Amino acid sequence: MLRPVLENRLRNQKQENPYMNISHYIGFDVHKKSISYCVKTADGKIVEEGKLRATHQALREWAGKRSEPWHGAMEATLFSAWIYDTLKPFAAQLQMGNPSMMKAIGAAKKKSDQLDARTIADLVRCNLLPACYVAQPEMRDLRRLLRYRNLVVGQAVQMKNRMSGMLMEVGAEYSKRRLHGKQYFNELLDQLEEVPESVKDLLRVSREALETFTATQRQILDRLQKDPLLAKRVKLLKSIAGVGEVTALTWALEICDPRRFSSIGDAVSYCGLCSALVSSADKAKRGPLSKQRNAHLQTVLIEASKLAPRWNKQLAEVHNREVKHGGDRNRATLAVARKLVAYLLAVDKSGQQFEVRTPAAKPMEEVAIVA
Repeated sequence: MLRPVLENRLRNQKQENPYMNISHYIGFDVHKKSISYCVKTADGKIVEEGKLRATHQALREWAGKRSEPWHGAMEATLFSAWIYDTLKPFAAQLQMGNPSMMKAIGAAKKKSDQLDARTIADLVRCNLLPACYVAQPEMRDLRRLLRYRNLVVGQAVQMKNRMSGMLMEVGAEYSKRRLHGKQYFNELLDQLEEVPESVKDLLRVSREALETFTATQRQILDRLQKDPLLAKRVKLLKSIAGVGEVTALTWALEICDPRRFSSIGDAVSYCGLCSALVSSADKAKRGPLSKQRNAHLQTVLIEASKLAPRWNKQLAEVHNREVKHGGDRNRATLAVARKLVAYLLAVDKSGQQFEVRTPAAKPMEEVAIVA
């Protein structure tokens, strides 16, 4: 009598949850020009193996011919995003695996594309895949723009340093603080003496390139701030004193969904603002800052934390308290960055402007007077 009841319950659960109807588990080992795949059943039996050309058309044709619902996974790489977007509509469930964690789980003496695809399929069917967050395509497109802007800014800094280097090579006197001002630069070129014409020509070319870089990064920032997906969110984040447009945009586009972090500690770890922990046999050892982090977000937050205390009273108190307790300025900057993450996460999750909340005053206790 119990068996029919269990079968009916399982049937109802499958109707409510389509993932329970999955019969095939597919591992993809993705590369720039080819994709190896392995299809397995729930008991580990290999149904199909092969290799596909890494093109949109080849993937759609292959996925469109599959008759059984499937759950697939691949390792997150530079070119996994477009493969994920192409296969997503055909899969009952599709995931990306964290590369650093998959190396630890799937380490093997023998390694090939076919064996890697089999390993990923096993991780999926056994529910052992260390899945990572995949942002929506719209957010990834905007994030790509912001990261390109960071590249342009880096090239502009290199160009400025190169211009200063050329002037030092020829022994020219100049004001480092005013060098990159347009008016001062033009006046300087006219006043330079005993400087080869080739150096002057290189300085003019460098100045034109610098102006191009500056205009490009400004256009990208303006476009991102006006985007409807970001405008309101960035405005709320900038309500935190000391948070500018670059910090707000970087947070919004690198975090994407703040609700994926259940605690402030998780967000701090993702931003690379905590040290690595090695704990064994009741002994815990802290190392330097962990290398497993979002490097783009870490850089922006640390740079912002060096300046934010000038405009934010609460962050200034955090900085001064850390210095007073014996910490150096680097430790104080890290403490400010962690507090800044807490502020950004709270504003982003609540959807409300930043407000400093003062603790409620405790009611005075009645004092009993004994005669």
